[in-house]
Amino acid sequence: MATELEDDTFSGKMDWALWRRIFAIAKPHWGKIYSVMVMGALIAGLDVAIIYCNGLIVDAAKAGAPDAARRAFTLYGALVVTFVLFIWGFIRVTGRITCDVSYDLRVAAFKHLQDLSFSFYDKKAVGWLMARLTGDVSTLSRVMSWAILDIVWGLSCIVLVSGAMLWSNWKLALLVMSIVPPLVLTAMWFQKRMLASSRALRKVNSQVTASYNEGLQGVRTTRSMNREERNLAEFSNLTGEMYGHAMRNTLLAAVFVPLLAGICFGGVAIALYRGGYDVSAGTGFTLGQLVAFIQWATFLQFPVMQLAQQITAVQSAQASAERVQSLLDTKPDIQDAADVRTTGLPESISEIRFENVSFGYDPARPVLHDFSLTIKSGQSVALVGPTGGGKSTIVSLACRFYQPTAGRILFNGTDYTQLPLGWLQSRLGMVLQQPHLFSGTIRENIRYGRLAATDAETEHAAKLAGAHEFISALAGAYDAKVGEGGNRLSTGQKQLIALARAIIADPQIFVMDEATSSVDTQTERAIQTAVDRVLRGRIAFVIAHRLSTIKRADIILVISGGKVVEQGNHHDLLALRGKYFELYTNQFTHEHEDELLHFGEIAADLPAARA
Repeated sequence: MATELEDDTFSGKMDWALWRRIFAIAKPHWGKIYSVMVMGALIAGLDVAIIYCNGLIVDAAKAGAPDAARRAFTLYGALVVTFVLFIWGFIRVTGRITCDVSYDLRVAAFKHLQDLSFSFYDKKAVGWLMARLTGDVSTLSRVMSWAILDIVWGLSCIVLVSGAMLWSNWKLALLVMSIVPPLVLTAMWFQKRMLASSRALRKVNSQVTASYNEGLQGVRTTRSMNREERNLAEFSNLTGEMYGHAMRNTLLAAVFVPLLAGICFGGVAIALYRGGYDVSAGTGFTLGQLVAFIQWATFLQFPVMQLAQQITAVQSAQASAERVQSLLDTKPDIQDAADVRTTGLPESISEIRFENVSFGYDPARPVLHDFSLTIKSGQSVALVGPTGGGKSTIVSLACRFYQPTAGRILFNGTDYTQLPLGWLQSRLGMVLQQPHLFSGTIRENIRYGRLAATDAETEHAAKLAGAHEFISALAGAYDAKVGEGGNRLSTGQKQLIALARAIIADPQIFVMDEATSSVDTQTERAIQTAVDRVLRGRIAFVIAHRLSTIKRADIILVISGGKVVEQGNHHDLLALRGKYFELYTNQFTHEHEDELLHFGEIAADLPAARA
């Protein structure tokens, strides 16, 4: 399916202020960058000098002067050896710059991504972010190394070759340099079009990456619903658009490069015609000087073409620069205020109080209205109600993944926006409906909740979660690999490991978000038993549909349309015979039947139980 998440749009002009900011990121590597620039200028000088030696050798050979020829050959050899050493040096240093800048940009971007609010990820596809961290970063690192080298080399070559030609024969040099205005106009005409097509190509590339990611993650759903052909058609349309932009970019480059070469060869033709006439007329312009002049004129096309290509590459890379910088510039919607408390923070959370809280992911469409609730340490709150009613929103607000658009939330009587975000979220423990396990071992995944935990503490947490038994039965036990996303384990096993991971963090706020909805009854009982053990002295939020998970809660909130329609414990709400009673009789009847069967009730009692 086509992604509907946001992408960025940018202006069509070169933004030099943006490039200054991008290059500021590479400040730690400017020493190496300066050395590459110096080497580029020196290599340009060697190029010009080697061609000059060719002229000396020709004149010495024509004059029959062996001593002069030997000196010219010796100089030529020394220049070539020096040239080779500089080539080796700049390849080594430039490669190092590319790797270092890529590393720094990716680390900076990854660190920033971990600081961004959940609302950012509501709008950005995973594929979009992957494209920023891979393709765009690689493009920028190449620009900061190879493009700089080529631009410095190209400019130095043009200046030095032009100077050498003017020194050798200024009249002929002015004729040859008449090709410069057409070169500049041609480059300006193509640069605008190549920049636009490159930006469009990068944008579609992000969408293709996102489509790849979505298709791979949902491959089981695709196969089970027989959507392969439709998905292929949608993906083909997207890649077809990318193909069109890529072909336009390629065609522009295919015209641009030979057009520049043709203009440059026109300058060579002028040099051959006029220079040959001067040599024949005996004006003092020697054959060796003509050979060197023609080589300079011929050579001039290469730095001009390289310079034009690299300038175009920089212009094309602006799309990457804009995207990477826009990512780094994105400010978290939720972050610590300048006057946030840093001292005298409470050791524990004894109370959470919601005061007239309202919230909407889209401000124009609120999903929670005027919600108030007080929860004490040691209490558990169960949230029930129809999908989309606001249950997960309440929990997300309590965890400060989002912040209220109206009202406030207080921890121990203090508005939680005055408390450090890290302080709060380090006291959370969460078990979700689809827990995410990281590639690695079971031990590493449990220890993810507290990296300093010992092996003994890790196994103790697994025992509390009821996971030790199945872990011990695996080949490798706690060192068994879980696979990507935990795909080597069952859903129930992943839930138990996720529970152990939350337990080892010793959280003060414990969240169970549909944690038992996808597991069998036996695993649910194991999870519930473990939860009962670890919730003592903590505040717990439980979102669930299963009666056995909900009825133990101290407070049950029935949420509908973003409002609390009923509140109380299990028995009180049943006695009301209201919304909770309706949910109980309709949604929980089959679960109640399972419980009766489990405790040995006879089938004949079931109709009476329904009644």
